[in-house]
Amino acid sequence: MPVVKVRNNNVDAALRVFKRKCIEHIWDYKQREYYEKPSAKRRKAKQAGIARARKRRKESELKRDKF
Repeated sequence: MPVVKVRNNNVDAALRVFKRKCIEHIWDYKQREYYEKPSAKRRKAKQAGIARARKRRKESELKRDKF
């Protein structure tokens, strides 16, 4: 578990740092919370890749239209 020191009684900043350090642990915990079949994992990964490609294509079209 990550440790964060609170400086000058600034708890809000310390909490932000703590969350940033713990984000990988939280993400991993949420991923393992329920069993997911391997075929469902592959389907989800493929859909995420398609969404990323669509987003990149849309951004490049916007940049091209801008000039």
